[in-house]
Amino acid sequence: MGLKDKLHKLKLKYQGKKMAPAFNAIHTFLYLPNETTHSGGHIRGADDLKRTMNTVIMSLIPCLIFGMFNAGYQHYLALGEIEAVSNGFFSSEFWSWDNLVIGLWQVLPLVVVSYGVGLAVEFVFAVIKGHEVEEGYLVTGMLVPLIVPVDTPLWMLAVAVIFGVVIGKEVFGGTGMNILNPALTIRAFLFFAYPTWMSGDKVWVHGAVERAGEIANGAKLDAMSGETILGGLAQGKNIVGSQDATYSIADAFLGFIPGSVGETSALLILLGGLFLVFTKIGSWRIMLSAVLGTLIMGLIFNGVTSAGWITESSKFYGLMNLEFWKHLIVGGIAFGIVFMATDPVTASQTNKGKWIYGFLIGFISILIRVFNPAYPEGVFLAILLMNVFAPTIDHYVVQGNIKKRMKRLKLKTA
Repeated sequence: MGLKDKLHKLKLKYQGKKMAPAFNAIHTFLYLPNETTHSGGHIRGADDLKRTMNTVIMSLIPCLIFGMFNAGYQHYLALGEIEAVSNGFFSSEFWSWDNLVIGLWQVLPLVVVSYGVGLAVEFVFAVIKGHEVEEGYLVTGMLVPLIVPVDTPLWMLAVAVIFGVVIGKEVFGGTGMNILNPALTIRAFLFFAYPTWMSGDKVWVHGAVERAGEIANGAKLDAMSGETILGGLAQGKNIVGSQDATYSIADAFLGFIPGSVGETSALLILLGGLFLVFTKIGSWRIMLSAVLGTLIMGLIFNGVTSAGWITESSKFYGLMNLEFWKHLIVGGIAFGIVFMATDPVTASQTNKGKWIYGFLIGFISILIRVFNPAYPEGVFLAILLMNVFAPTIDHYVVQGNIKKRMKRLKLKTA
């Protein structure tokens, strides 16, 4: 008797009982359901919720693998034990076993805790409410480790995941009913509950926090900043893209910079976005309009600094003066646009609404980024804000279409 037959027997044994959803979930996750349609005409398609979620996960895997190597690379680079990469993706300094070991040691536990705690909450709610376990957390469980600092304490992540799944999803009715992106709800909880672990110049490089503590206690060790590009730009430092800058444009685009685990490589995020568009999982309208919103807001700020309305003495000058297109390759805005703004549940559903929704995400992200120098990243707040307004946008788009049709009807009957 194979594993499938054994699981099917367990499923039949517990059918109608409290634990039935748990066994059904395991069986359905590993195999196709045994139930088939018996009557009537049905449209049959190869895609379902599980395959859709798996497609998104496939688009995230390159970012996860790159993030593991980058975690080790940034660690050893900050210690001064290796030189900065000089030949991009073909650098042996980056694609080394030592870097991967650090990445595996730090990132895999984040993935395990994210999935373990999140799915446990899903199972508990399924058993209590007597419905089947939904596949919606498959993507959320992968997104969460990619949008947090590499040294986030596991207990802290577990608390945030419980909060995000319960408050951001289950209280609204589960997958397909939530109005807030669960992964961003988790990230927002971490930011507001544990701000010192989510911001500052020490949290983005493995070991930097502990090393800073040793320095403060009098140990004779070199400083290890781990500062992000946005943090430096907010302070008016020469960080990226100019002569003698800390990082080149290529470094920022390819991802050889400090940051959250999966958000540093704009190249891999771009490829993931193209894959989602090609498979018709992600909305190209939302992605394109968000990019346009980002560029336009960046251009407005560039115009303000060029006109001399904001001087170099202002605390907002650094990010305001950043070339408008560079906003897309620094920070987490590209990752947010591609993988979270396009969430089909929490985004706008109408085509016109998607243009408005995406544009406002990009526009507001740069607005928050510039005017919040203490934590110069606004994409997750912008997306959560627009999650709330997405139904309102769709409502007015639909009402507008109804009014147009009523006018056409009156003209025809007149």
